[in-house]
Amino acid sequence: MKNIVYSLSFLLGLFLIQPGLAQEKEMPPQGGTPKNFSLPAKEVITLDNGLSVVLVPYGSLPKATIQVVVKTGNINEGAEEVWLCDMMTDLMKEGSTSYSAKEIANKMAGMGGNLNIGTGMHTFSLSTSVLYEFAPDAIALMADVLVNPSFPESELDRLKNDMKRSLAVSLSNPQSQAQQDFYSALYPDHPYGRVYPTESMVDSYTVENIKSFYNAQVGAKRTTIYLAGKFNKSKVIDQIKSSFATLKEGEASSYPIAKAADISRVNIIDRPDAPQSTMYYGLPTIDPSHPDYVALDVANSILGGSFASRITSNIREDKGYTYSPYSALVSNYKTGLWFEAADVTTDVTGASIKEINYEINRLQNEPPTQEELDGIINYESGIYVLQNSTPGGIIGQLVFLDIHDLDESFLTDKVKNMHAVTPEKVQQVVKDYIRPEDMSLIVVGDKLKVKEQIEETLKQPIKE
Repeated sequence: MKNIVYSLSFLLGLFLIQPGLAQEKEMPPQGGTPKNFSLPAKEVITLDNGLSVVLVPYGSLPKATIQVVVKTGNINEGAEEVWLCDMMTDLMKEGSTSYSAKEIANKMAGMGGNLNIGTGMHTFSLSTSVLYEFAPDAIALMADVLVNPSFPESELDRLKNDMKRSLAVSLSNPQSQAQQDFYSALYPDHPYGRVYPTESMVDSYTVENIKSFYNAQVGAKRTTIYLAGKFNKSKVIDQIKSSFATLKEGEASSYPIAKAADISRVNIIDRPDAPQSTMYYGLPTIDPSHPDYVALDVANSILGGSFASRITSNIREDKGYTYSPYSALVSNYKTGLWFEAADVTTDVTGASIKEINYEINRLQNEPPTQEELDGIINYESGIYVLQNSTPGGIIGQLVFLDIHDLDESFLTDKVKNMHAVTPEKVQQVVKDYIRPEDMSLIVVGDKLKVKEQIEETLKQPIKE
């Protein structure tokens, strides 16, 4: 309440000082010349065992951000191993053969940081940010955790139970149910389509399974150590060479390339009496290595990928069908996805799909105005540069390049390439890559109330 009173007083003061301000609306000043993201100078070193080191001196804060990235993740799990990599990293958090989890936490705290270990689709990583003088010590500790994990069997049952509770919570959520069915429809024979394990899968995992996955997937050739911030170069290099010397060479990274299903699908997951319908509506598309990717990224922002997008304005602001719709352009390895997701009121499920298609078709038939396009590009390019202005942001972008086999020019020329996108190019990429007739639709909702709506909107019967 205090902030509201202060804001009203501040505005009243402005109007008293500048009486014309209330009557005369002025346009904001013209923005400056857009600036490209400048990748800081970096040094890349490769050790004899194949491990890569990327050093990025950056900023003036006396801290070093360290990330040890291994190019393996959920994408390298088998059909009966979903979340096995997650279980491996969960068990890795329990300590090394030298130190317990508590000892590691205390040591990291003494350096001004903490150790984070997590799994993603394409990588798993160990990361921290510490006072710069402790960077070599942090590297030594992180190496010990990665190279000498204890994988204590005594902790496995507890971690399994934690994972099953997390799984149960996720699968009780209609958004998770829709996401799982959507991805499995598009990638039925690939890890991209296996979003969640079954409880029986989790129960089946043993320490031997985890060790086998670790031995097959973890090695120096798949590992890159990123340092960004302030650090003593010679000391950190010496520490890396010493601490990671025993990491076996292993195999080079290898991601199975997904082949998306070429048949669209409509499915309703029944949730009787649900007041809302949760939908995922989209199709496979191009990956970041494609020449049209930047233009498609801009088109996505116009359609549904930003708060000022057309779909958001339509079904949120104008119609009131939903609170937080969004679209996403998902970057997978050598493939991609575009989808619109939304929670809409049950009785306007069909109408919402109709309006989404209307906005897609409108952009296919008529290019955006230059003013609309400029506004979206200025916003997106500004956010892009801002997000990459921290050591962690820089490392994140370098990891993205490595995962997708991209040249550095993808980063350094992105702002320039965004501003080179024309209204006609936006129209063309929407025609080429965002095609309602080829989309899959997954709806979690009251089937009795939404089935007829969807059939009428899509002009096709839904197969049981």
